[in-house]
Amino acid sequence: MTRIGFCLMLIITLGVFTGCEVDTGKGQIVTPAAKQAWDPGIIGVVDAGEMDIIEQTVASRQAYRKGLENLISYYEKMGNNLKVSWAKTELQKLDAIPQYNYIIEAAVAGPELKATDSITAADELYRQASALESRAGMFLVVKDATLLRQALEKYNELIRKYPSSDKIDDAAYKAAEIYKHFNDETIALLYYQRTYQWNAETTYPARFKAAYILDTAMARRDQALELYRQSLEKESLSQNYRDYIQMRIADITRSEKEAE
Repeated sequence: MTRIGFCLMLIITLGVFTGCEVDTGKGQIVTPAAKQAWDPGIIGVVDAGEMDIIEQTVASRQAYRKGLENLISYYEKMGNNLKVSWAKTELQKLDAIPQYNYIIEAAVAGPELKATDSITAADELYRQASALESRAGMFLVVKDATLLRQALEKYNELIRKYPSSDKIDDAAYKAAEIYKHFNDETIALLYYQRTYQWNAETTYPARFKAAYILDTAMARRDQALELYRQSLEKESLSQNYRDYIQMRIADITRSEKEAE
């Protein structure tokens, strides 16, 4: 395969399933089970003002749902089928509205964590997340979005509960891949960055993936250039990928010189 042909195939491979939307927030949509099970006590520390607002928002969501469920129960006992249908319709529409998790665990955790400790409970969470991801059909064109979000919840739970686990870098990379699938480029970038920040010797091509987003989705090519160089130095990549990176380094460097 020619160099140009491979580069075109690489761009298609990395981007064909992401469409044109960037930062959709789809990866942060709360799953149906989590809508009712959310517990502010397990959330990592964030800005106090933000946390207060999030807690109030979640409490309001749950109170609204509970009120509709109570109405349905009351009208069913009263035999008022008309109002039962109204309340059920409203509840169905409430369930159809996307609700977002406004906490991004990798941002809360920060860049200073180190993946060092073997923790059985963390390993189990990682196993559960990987199983959900596999069931979602990560290698198929059509994937189960709900299962992917459940996998994300597990990966993020691992990062939140076991910040010294030797699986946090693995969880960060796998989460980044799912966020990338949902076109959440900014969040995916953060999780790719956390992968090599938490484990400088990671075997995942996280630097390359971060550079690719910076280069193609954000036009932050000076930052992409440095990461492309680090990727060549530190990551095990096929020769075709190395050729692509070298081509982008040459193109970005030439553009910068022309702009001077």
